[in-house]
Amino acid sequence: MNAPATEAWQRGAVPGFEPLMMPIVHTLIQVREDLERLAARVPPEHVWQRPGGAASIGFHVRHTGGALDRLFTYARGESLSDDQRAAMKAEEMPGDPPATMAALVSEVSGIIDRAFDQLRATPVSSLLDERKVGRAGLPSTVLGLLFHAAEHSTRHVGQAITTSLILRT
Repeated sequence: MNAPATEAWQRGAVPGFEPLMMPIVHTLIQVREDLERLAARVPPEHVWQRPGGAASIGFHVRHTGGALDRLFTYARGESLSDDQRAAMKAEEMPGDPPATMAALVSEVSGIIDRAFDQLRATPVSSLLDERKVGRAGLPSTVLGLLFHAAEHSTRHVGQAITTSLILRT
């Protein structure tokens, strides 16, 4: 897959989303595109390698989806489920057989689709509503959680890309 001529944020508004949601939407579009490009070039033997003890590409991809799901859960004002907590604990585990890059990216893509559905359904009037995060109930807002979910996703995709470049040398 070739890179688009412009990054997602440079392509204008995405129909169906409130203008205030556009930075989050553009970020998640970019995350998806970057993951698809990454999946096309990472050989299977690199997915779960940990160069120098760093986190694996597989972890970063899986964590991208898991963190996005968890942060959007908090943005809805909900607590994490037992399944979400268990998934979080298993993010660094390859599985048996080890999860493939294609499977990991497909899973994250589905989570991004659900995030888009949530963004479409989130009233702009709720963006400054208070939300509690985690068992400690740390303070945030709907907007704070949605924004952090997007930027956190880019951070981990960037780390996956960097790890893939390190392993290619």
